[in-house]
Amino acid sequence: MIEQRIKEANGRLRSNNYGVSIELVGGRLYLRATLPPKLKSIKTDWHQQRISIAPANTEGVKVAEKEAKILRIRLDTKTFDWADYAQFAVNAVPTIGRWIEDFEKDYFQRRAKNFKSESTWKVEYASVFKILDSNSQLTADILKTAILSTAPDTRTRKRFCLTLGALAKFSGIDFDPSPYSGSYSPKSRKARDLPTDKLIVDWYYKIKDSKWQWVYGLLATYGLRNHEVFFLDLAELRSGNKILTVLEGKTGYRRIWPFHPEWFDQFGLQNVKIPEINRDRSNSNIGGTVSQRLRRNEGLPFKVYDLRHCWAIRTLEYEIDISLAAQQMGHSLSVHSNLYHTWIQARHHQRAFDLAISKSNRPMPPKI
Repeated sequence: MIEQRIKEANGRLRSNNYGVSIELVGGRLYLRATLPPKLKSIKTDWHQQRISIAPANTEGVKVAEKEAKILRIRLDTKTFDWADYAQFAVNAVPTIGRWIEDFEKDYFQRRAKNFKSESTWKVEYASVFKILDSNSQLTADILKTAILSTAPDTRTRKRFCLTLGALAKFSGIDFDPSPYSGSYSPKSRKARDLPTDKLIVDWYYKIKDSKWQWVYGLLATYGLRNHEVFFLDLAELRSGNKILTVLEGKTGYRRIWPFHPEWFDQFGLQNVKIPEINRDRSNSNIGGTVSQRLRRNEGLPFKVYDLRHCWAIRTLEYEIDISLAAQQMGHSLSVHSNLYHTWIQARHHQRAFDLAISKSNRPMPPKI
């Protein structure tokens, strides 16, 4: 009901070129327009801002429409003053907790609520918001303090800047977190000591549980994300098709080729032995079960996700175009270039060099 009245009021304002709109945020109505910076703002140019104007009810919509017209006159006659709107903000400023509730509601109105979106909310948003005092009023200083509580040039700092910047924009707070974001990028990660192919094969035969041994072989041969093992076209596998089809998961449907192809037969991947687990969970929880079984129960000495990194580097040794490898891994070309190339070590360069020299029929120089 209230949304329809707001829509009608905005239609009237738009048809008369007022350049002001009414927005519903939580239990309040706001006027939104291009306004001059506030007194203590770090910005110097006019920009889109909100003014808290009335409670979200039928009478409030009437007040908001009337005030929108008055605002237009003040802007046109250059008599606008932020002090004129202080009265509307008295006892009407939502707490941080209320802003977060409204932000979460808006978040799930714009995307389907499922395991994937709920996991993203929990990791990227809720984990950041929990350090804020829900009973305080949201200010630029509070957001800045929260960001500066994290280590500079880290992934955590970057996440805080993105998440709290989104909250500031949603709530109309005049705050730009970009100066504090730092220089973190996937390239900043230290190179990981990845297992060799020999170590990967050796550990395949050390895994005692045959079902988890099959899972391990599949992860090693196709570079899957942990949870994707449980979302495959198993009929194709049973038929002996070495081109693996992922039906769903973090990035949806895709097809993947085996590197090394001989591992398909060596690990007996055609003989499907899928473990029975609870799949009615988020992808991260399913993936966590895989890591737990292979690392804690079977004693794997390296991270399960290292198998995925190894597959990515192996495609370079096979001279697979990186755009094709990126598609098979289910991520963008930039992620493939910036993230997975981080794990390339001297021995990978040497192996690629040896392969290139052998194809050119030139004499091999001594190895360093």
